[in-house]
Amino acid sequence: MADMQERKIKDAQMRAQINQKLVETGERERLKELLRTRLVECGWRDQLKQYCKEVVKQKGLEHITVDDLVSEITPKGRALVPDNVKKELLQRIRTFLAQQSN
Repeated sequence: MADMQERKIKDAQMRAQINQKLVETGERERLKELLRTRLVECGWRDQLKQYCKEVVKQKGLEHITVDDLVSEITPKGRALVPDNVKKELLQRIRTFLAQQSN
């Protein structure tokens, strides 16, 4: 059990270090822009926009908060991201990390 806890701590520390490096080099912003572009190109943004409209219509504008809407659409939004977009971003991050370790 302690090993699992240590692993979680190490993973969190590693993610924080990677994120810091991405931010420091400006790569995080470049990756975010790439993601935005790819999501628009594949129609993800339009799909999610339509889903938001459906949720608001279903629940009623007076009965839903922005936080409620975000909670409702986040799982679907993540699920709708195409695998090829996820793979491209992951590959870019791996390439970045490989370049940083040289």
